[in-house]
Amino acid sequence: MSEEKEDEKPEITNENILGETSGDIQRVSLVSTSPSVRSIVRVVLIVLLLLAVRDFLGILLSSLTYLFFMIVLAVFLAYIINPLVDLIQRPFINRSYGRIMSRALAIALAFLLLFSVVGGSVYYLTPRVIEQTKTFVANVPAYTTSVQSTINDLNRRLARMRMSEPVQTEINEKINTFLEDAGTFITTLLGLSAVYALTFLPWLILVPILAFFFLKDAQLFRVGLLRIVPVGDWRTRVDSIISDVNDTLKAYARAQLISCILIGLLCTLGFYLLGNDYALLLGILAGVLELIPLLGPLTIALLAITIGGLESGWQALWTAVFLAALRVAQDYLIYPRIVREGIHLHPLAIILSVLAGEQIAGIPGVFIAIPVVAVMTVLYKHILDHTDSRGLFTGLLEPKENKETTTL
Repeated sequence: MSEEKEDEKPEITNENILGETSGDIQRVSLVSTSPSVRSIVRVVLIVLLLLAVRDFLGILLSSLTYLFFMIVLAVFLAYIINPLVDLIQRPFINRSYGRIMSRALAIALAFLLLFSVVGGSVYYLTPRVIEQTKTFVANVPAYTTSVQSTINDLNRRLARMRMSEPVQTEINEKINTFLEDAGTFITTLLGLSAVYALTFLPWLILVPILAFFFLKDAQLFRVGLLRIVPVGDWRTRVDSIISDVNDTLKAYARAQLISCILIGLLCTLGFYLLGNDYALLLGILAGVLELIPLLGPLTIALLAITIGGLESGWQALWTAVFLAALRVAQDYLIYPRIVREGIHLHPLAIILSVLAGEQIAGIPGVFIAIPVVAVMTVLYKHILDHTDSRGLFTGLLEPKENKETTTL
């Protein structure tokens, strides 16, 4: 009997995880008074501490950037595959016996299905992408001749306008500089794509493995994190934060996946209808670069307009009009409907987040900037809800005087 009692393990439920909570959460209301010397000193010390650890954090971030980026990609992949795992496991759930199919098996089947779809797409599209790339490389001499002819024609028109020779020289130098920069940009982009493909090749194995364990043991991670927090109101608050962060990241991952597929398909179709010979290549690049906020769409726009301009001026113009209309529709009509209750950031906040992410961690920082800011926003809202403050630094600048107990 004693051995049977020792073998019995309590079932993990929300009640025994969160523990008993009081009916009302006691809070302290803050009364506005003039900042005390202690509060000002506290703020100064915080600023000095941040300045002191800045260099250390810079070294640490530069060393752990790619490891952190790998974990972020694994979490992103886990959020994408999770609905498919639930769909596979749903028919094998019995009310009497619970889940008949193990979650690990469902995850393995989901990965198998995903790899089959991706592998089939790569097998079908790769020959066509290679063909269009070879065509572009073969047409580079013809494009160079066309550009030189356009410059000569411009010089003749400037001469007819009796424009001075220094002005003509200045205009020609500006045009040549622009063309050289455009050529360098395209070459660098293709070179970086090849380098990153080789650099991140081992990630094709490591990221799915990490995503597998995130999917399999997500509930254990949550329970382990909650057990660190004291039982009671604090644990309830942390559990609410975890749920909100999960909803936010889930909405972001879903929105990014749908946006990439949709933008890739629409760009491929649009470029094809505009007569672009590299519609498939540019469409795939547009779908992939959609993962990078702001910089991705801007890069594909410059690339597509430049290539369109090598064919004709009208194609470049219509390409610019098409991409502008698509971006407006994506940002103001499509994306808000996809993301729903997830991430709602002001455009200025997105721009500043992307710039800060690029300064801190480069390209990986640009990719993870928006979800990081979204998670910080969730935490900020919970801080305000918990302290009933008007701002993040209200409690620092307003000393706690005339304390008054209130309830939610």
